[in-house]
Amino acid sequence: MKAFEVNTQDPVVVAIAADADAQAGEREALLARAMGLKWKRKSSQKLRRGRRPSEGLAFVARTVDGALAGTVRLWDVATGDGRPALLLGPLAVEPSLKNAGIGKALMLHAVSEAMRLGHAAILLVGDVPYYGRFGFSAEKTGALSMPGPYERHRFLALELVPGALDGAHGTLKATGRKSASVRIASAA
Repeated sequence: MKAFEVNTQDPVVVAIAADADAQAGEREALLARAMGLKWKRKSSQKLRRGRRPSEGLAFVARTVDGALAGTVRLWDVATGDGRPALLLGPLAVEPSLKNAGIGKALMLHAVSEAMRLGHAAILLVGDVPYYGRFGFSAEKTGALSMPGPYERHRFLALELVPGALDGAHGTLKATGRKSASVRIASAA
């Protein structure tokens, strides 16, 4: 668990830890508060639905009293030409703690862990002014696409291994582990 102090009027100590499946209801409530109810309809969600996050790449930030302050998860995907990558998101922070550095801390932790685990690239759909400071850009996504509607200028990538997305093309596909509910339905 990594602890840090965030920038609010009253100092709040936050710790980043692994996300657990048992926290799903709490995480879903945070996502609804932070992103509204439409986040489940996004193209990125099509790649996450029925899947588990990439092994070791789901994180939460909690205040010292245990309240959920933020969440980020990364998912296994492949480009249309079969190159493995990660899809980041959603990244969400408790609205009352926005602009306190929690999202930044979660992003830095997630990217660092993805790199440590040997992943080559991370993709996401998000705003360049925010994600650009972590090295994300649309430079390598021109020949890639999402499975559904999305704003092309917001489709961004970060290569953790230089050249990992050189020449990559096609529509992203989910490749990660299926969630337990999908496995049970498949077995029935």
